[in-house]
Formats: sequence, C-alpha cells, structure tokens
Amino acid sequence: MRTDLNRLPVPATTAVSEVRNLGILAHVDAGKTTVTERILFLTGATHKRGEVHEGTTVTDFDPQERDRGITIFAAAVSCAWDGHRINLIDTPGHVDFADEVERSLRVLDGAVAVFDAVAGVEPQSESVWRQADRHGVPRIAFVNKLDRAGADLDAAVASIRERLHPVPLAVQLPIGREEGFTGVVDLLRMRALVWPAGGGAAEDLPVPEDLVAEAGLRRRRLEEAVAERHPGALEEFCERSTLSADTLRAALRELTRTGEAVVVLCGSAYRNRGIEPLLEAVVAYLPSPLDVPPVRGTLDGEERERAADPAGPLAALVFKVNSTGTGRLTYLRVYSGTLRKGDAVLDAGARRTERIARILRVQADRHEEVASARAGDIVAVVGPKAARAGATLCPPSDPLVLEPPTVAEPVVTVAVEARRATDTDRLAAALARLVEEDPSLVVRTDPETGQTVLSGMGELHLEVAVEKIRRAQGLEVAVGRPQVAYRETVLRGVSGLVYRHVKQDGGAGQFAQVVLDVAPLGTADAGEGGAAAEGFVFASTVVGGRVPKEYVQAVEAGCRDALAEGPLGGHPVTGLRVTLTDGATHAKDSSDLAFRTAGRLALREALRAASMAVLEPVVEVTATVPEEAVGGVLGDLAAGRGRVSGQTSRGGTAVVTATVPLAELFGYATRLRSRTQGRGTFASRPAGYAQAPAVPQQR
Repeated sequence: MRTDLNRLPVPATTAVSEVRNLGILAHVDAGKTTVTERILFLTGATHKRGEVHEGTTVTDFDPQERDRGITIFAAAVSCAWDGHRINLIDTPGHVDFADEVERSLRVLDGAVAVFDAVAGVEPQSESVWRQADRHGVPRIAFVNKLDRAGADLDAAVASIRERLHPVPLAVQLPIGREEGFTGVVDLLRMRALVWPAGGGAAEDLPVPEDLVAEAGLRRRRLEEAVAERHPGALEEFCERSTLSADTLRAALRELTRTGEAVVVLCGSAYRNRGIEPLLEAVVAYLPSPLDVPPVRGTLDGEERERAADPAGPLAALVFKVNSTGTGRLTYLRVYSGTLRKGDAVLDAGARRTERIARILRVQADRHEEVASARAGDIVAVVGPKAARAGATLCPPSDPLVLEPPTVAEPVVTVAVEARRATDTDRLAAALARLVEEDPSLVVRTDPETGQTVLSGMGELHLEVAVEKIRRAQGLEVAVGRPQVAYRETVLRGVSGLVYRHVKQDGGAGQFAQVVLDVAPLGTADAGEGGAAAEGFVFASTVVGGRVPKEYVQAVEAGCRDALAEGPLGGHPVTGLRVTLTDGATHAKDSSDLAFRTAGRLALREALRAASMAVLEPVVEVTATVPEEAVGGVLGDLAAGRGRVSGQTSRGGTAVVTATVPLAELFGYATRLRSRTQGRGTFASRPAGYAQAPAVPQQR
C-alpha cells in the first residue's frame, strides 16, 4: 500500500470521474469528526491533527460546537487523495439536527458510516442509515475505536447485519485487541498493515503467523459471500474455486454501488490507525458523479434529466445557506454544466435572477477562491441575495427545477421575546435570518397571545438557535417553557354529512352542496410501536357528473384548509380519510370558490360531529445505565408514561429501550443523571404520534 498518496498533486481541474462527494454519518460520539480530522491531516489539507476535546477541529469550528463537544452544523471540506478530489461533509450525529443530515444526503453520492466498536449500531446510527436508504446513497462502514476496552469487530458487524439489514462484508481483520490494537490484515491483498506506536505511516508486512489461519478462513468467507451475490465473481469462483484480489475489488465496487452489500473496514481514528485504507476504499468503492444516475428535474410539469457533463447546461442545487460576518454564503452542488464567476443564473423556483460574484472551495470556515465550479463539485458562492436551501440555479435560457430536500415538521415550540422593547425589531430580523439558514426552524406569531413562537426539532435544537442569536447579535432573549406540537385525529367518523353553502348578496351568488364521509385512516397506515396513522387521504365516488371534476379538486382544497385547526384545541388535524360521495350544483352560482368554501365548512362540521382525540409526539429512548440503577430508571420511565420495549445487558451496563411522550422528556437528562450518579446516558429519535390521555391546551 502506498503511503505517500497525500503528496501527489491534484490538477486544478479534476475530471468528473475522479471526484468523490461523500458524507460522514454516525451516532453522537462514534468519532465522525475525528475521522474527518484524520482524513484532512493525511491528505495534507491540514498540518496539525485537530482534537474534539481540545476544541481544535476544522469542521467543528462554531463556538457552540467547541463548547458542547458535538457536531451541530454540517460542515463541508475538500481534500485530495491519489489524484482524486474528495468533497466531504461532516454531518451532525444528534437527532435534533437530523434535518442537516437530510439536506446533506440530498447532494451526496456516497457516505462513510462510522460505528463505535463497543456499542455497535446505536439509535441515531440507525436513523441516519435509514435516511441514506431513502436517498439511495451507497455506503461503506468504518468500525472505529477498536482500541477501547470491550471493542469487538465481529459484534459490531453482527449488529450492522441485525439492525440495519444490509450484507456487511468485512475486508479487514484486526491485529491485537483493545489497547493492543496495532493494525489490520487486508483480506484482499493478504498483507498486514501495522502502525507504529509513535504515529506515522503504516508498515506493509506479511500476515502475522498467529493470524494466518484466521485470515485465510475470513478470506474464504468473503469470497463465498461475494460469489453468492455477484455473477462475474461466481463464474470465476466456480472455475478456480477462489477469487483474485482484482475480481474481489471489482465485485465489491459493484455491490457497494448497487446497495446489495456494505464493505466494512476498521481502525482507531484517534490513534490514526486505519485511515489510509479507508481513503483507498472511498476511492475504490464509492461512486463518482458519473456513476450515479443523471439528476432529474421538471420544467412545466415535464420531467428532464441532466447528466454530470461540464459542457452541458447548468443545474445546481442549493443545500445550505450561511450568514457570516462578511456576507451571505450559499452552498450548492453542481450537477451539470460549469458555473463561472460573474455568471447570471436563474433561481428557477422563485423566478429570480441572481449573479455569482465569487466561487469558493470550502474548508469548513476557511475558503479558497476559484474561477469556476464544474459538474460534480460542491462549493460555496457569494452573490445570491435570496436563494434558499432547496433552490435550483440554472441558466435563464434553459430553466429546470430540481427536487428540493424534504423538511421535517417541527415538534417542539418555545416562546421568544427580546428583554428590551427596543430590541424587538432586531430580534425579528435575527429570527428571519435563522429560519433562512435552517429550514427546520419555524417562526410564527401566536394569534391568541401575540407571542413570537419558535418551533424546532427538539430542546437542544431550539437551545442552540437561541444561543446563536445571543452570541451573533448580542441580544438578550427571554425563552418560554418548551411545548410540543400536538395533533388531532379522528377516532370514529361520520357518514353522509350534507352541507349546503348558499350566499346571495347581489350579483352572482355562491352555491355548492357536498356530501362527505369522514373516517380514520386504516390500521395499515399506522406507524410502528403504537404510533398513530398520520396524513390525509381524499377520494371522490361521485357518479353521473353530480359534481364536476374541477369542483372536486376545489372541495379537496377546502378540506385541506380545514385541517389547519381541529375542534378540540386548535391543533392541526391528521390521520383521516375524506370521501366526497355526492353533491349538487347551480347553473349560474356554482364556482371553485363556492365548492372550496363548502368543503372547508363541511369538514369542520364533520369533525365537530366525529369522535376526536389529541395526538402527541412520541420518541424512542435508548438509555444506557449501570445495572444497579435499572430499577430506578424503569420506574422513572413508567412515571413519565413510557412503554419499555426492550432491555439488554452488556458488560455491567444495561441498555433500556422505551417509547416515551416527548412532553415527558423535557429535563430527562437531569433526572437520568441523578438516578445513575451521573453515569447514565440516553439517545432519542422520533417515533411518530400516539394518542394523548387528555386534551392539552394550545398556547
């Protein structure tokens, strides 16, 4: 294995086939940021290894990230390895910042999933893995922290197989255990890579004698597993009863890119062991922009494709906006064409023309100006004044709208206000800028109280947002008690509700008659773990033209209007099916407006007549606690209306899994620490909605 690849120069303009756009995904504290730091150091992008505990990392550059010791904001960096340009995004591992991961995955071609060798697959590891599944992002796995007490590669691989359900293919065998971990056996080349204790490049050595038999057995298992899933490898395996390293490598590349298998590597990022093979695997197995399907967009309802061709028409997607002290940075992925300094581009969704003043290759909070960005590049630009995350930039002469990243609905709300009345306008401007940067935050004014309400994905999410305003703007902000986003749903519906809308006040009148059936969504639509079904389904069974098709669409629009406020507490309504069964029209007075109004008022009346219930958001909590504290923790979860779904023991600690209402989770970290003498930790992830025992008041 070459160890001087980081010193090979990269041309100023890298071929599209030699670009790798990847993200680092993992649970909190699995070592994502440390892996990123070691990659930057080995590739020569930095000259000193940054440490999370010292607050000296490149990607965790925000003061809050360094204070808290976690990644909060997705940070993009760029480096070079073996003649390839690697654009890398270090993503957050906390569930409250899952929307940052979602926006990053939308523009990535591949990912490295980092797992703790002791804990294996953790809750947020599973969540980000499912997010990557939805985007079809190929992944390789890196089992980190093999130098820790209790580290076990086989157990980690087993947890990947059992909890994530891919086919994990380990291509390395650790040399030494825990503190004695010194290197790995490369099962493709059947050579050992050993890192010296004082640091430095790996030594390429023969496989240690005591591991020859084990390495041979694992190589045989790897060949059999690959041959089972790859026709070309199967043909060679049948002919020769073995597979060459080249055949294995080619087959692993195809299996990774199709998602049929996941290559698993291992190491210790903190001790700088295993990073060179990881970089080689990134180049060998993860796709270039040319290896993924052309990006698809729409124009006037017609679907179009844009290949990753620098000579083609421009298509770029904005995935992040950041306001800095020197101006507004717009981060984007160029899918097709070439973007040049000074270009005038069209924000296709907003139909607004923007000018590109500067193009920057990003190194977290540092930037290098470049003259152009080509298909496959991830860069930041200065110039666009109003482009938001999800906007498509394209030539004014050849417009196209790319599908934007999805934005999760916020579940936690707090009231915010400036402590000084003179700062009210400054706070409003700061909140507007905050929402522009983070689309998962929502700001609105409560119509009952007149308070400004900030909604987000969790307590920490809102705490970070408010602290950002305090630090960046120097504002003193008062924050109200967190509240959750309740919903209302139908338990028992109504049938045949007739509503007639008639309005006559001179001139053309309004007439519409509708007959609605309202029912809860079926059990097939329900979520896991007792979570209630969510969503809204509208259907029409009208026959004989009793209600024309265009008026049916107006009725659906009116019903959707009525979902904004339910009859119990003014919460949004979800989990129902509405069927338009009959209706009547007037030759002169019927219109879209009349039927939309009829649909809205009819559904409101139907909801008042139906049996309704309030839903509350629930989360799956995984608490890791000392075995002697399990009783107290279970009692505390039960007191908070939690339903325990699992409990396992591991090395003197117990892992308890439970579904808990989000409202009961506020302050849980403090309660858990007090019951476990500070030794307990927990993680959570959204698990949908469940019926609340009482009707909460909306404030």
